[in-house]
Amino acid sequence: MFKHILVPVDGSATSLLAVSKAAEMAKVFGSSVTAVYVVDPYPFTGVGADFAYGQAQYLSAATAEANTALEAVRKIMDEAGQPVTTVVGEGHAVHEGIVRVLENTGADLIVMGSSGRRGLEKLMLGSVTQRVLRSVHIPVLVVKP
Repeated sequence: MFKHILVPVDGSATSLLAVSKAAEMAKVFGSSVTAVYVVDPYPFTGVGADFAYGQAQYLSAATAEANTALEAVRKIMDEAGQPVTTVVGEGHAVHEGIVRVLENTGADLIVMGSSGRRGLEKLMLGSVTQRVLRSVHIPVLVVKP
């Protein structure tokens, strides 16, 4: 039914729960799986040249965080006996990076976690999951904690 599953991760427990669900589904459907961690490569755009050093430190830390999260994904998928491709995507907004990787992989299902923010926190921070749901035209399985 699903040939290729995309799993966006951020290293949180909920995103890793989504990885486990994607592994189960991939076994059932014989799907390939791609996990993506999105990094904003230019978070200081428009701030000025004084932040060039901070930019390099940020990218180093963001890449290390992405690699840690994707290593956790590989561990879960290895334990499930499911191969996985991992990608560090780029996007000024996380959902844009997810959509870009979706377009490049041709995935036909997204499995992702939702933090379940409510009230003012949701209003102020928004929801990557909601933005993905509004941006794609394929099924999205939302995994809650």
